[in-house]
Amino acid sequence: MHTTAAHGDAHPYLRAASAGVRHHTRALTPSDTRQPPADRLHLDVLHAHLTVLLQLLDRLAETTRPPHPAAGRHLTAAHTRLWQAISEVHSAFHLLPANSTEEAEAGTCHPERLPEGPPVLTICQRHLTAGHIIRRKTTPTDLRPHTTACVR
Repeated sequence: MHTTAAHGDAHPYLRAASAGVRHHTRALTPSDTRQPPADRLHLDVLHAHLTVLLQLLDRLAETTRPPHPAAGRHLTAAHTRLWQAISEVHSAFHLLPANSTEEAEAGTCHPERLPEGPPVLTICQRHLTAGHIIRRKTTPTDLRPHTTACVR
């Protein structure tokens, strides 16, 4: 039997993750103009967070669609848009300068081979895995209605 928890008790881990993101965002508020720009490690962690949210949205859409088709379609649309955001974060990661010489040598994403170590290895593996899963459920047109990617 499924019971409904009070709003304050519902989904404690998701609420804790949201609180963590809020805290991090407040810590980055530019009260000081000397705030450093995002680096690759920061984008790697953000990419991991967004990828887990993608999995959550996928499961919510799958379970919501049968009893509530319209709500399921909206969750599916949110899933697709979140994938687009994840893809842009991945692209931004590769456009930032490398933090070390080892990372600089492995810094570009090559789908035909795995990069040489973290964080490039982890972000590219995670991105390729998430991309494989989303491409089974969407069309290429759904995935790329627009792009902000730069050509270097």
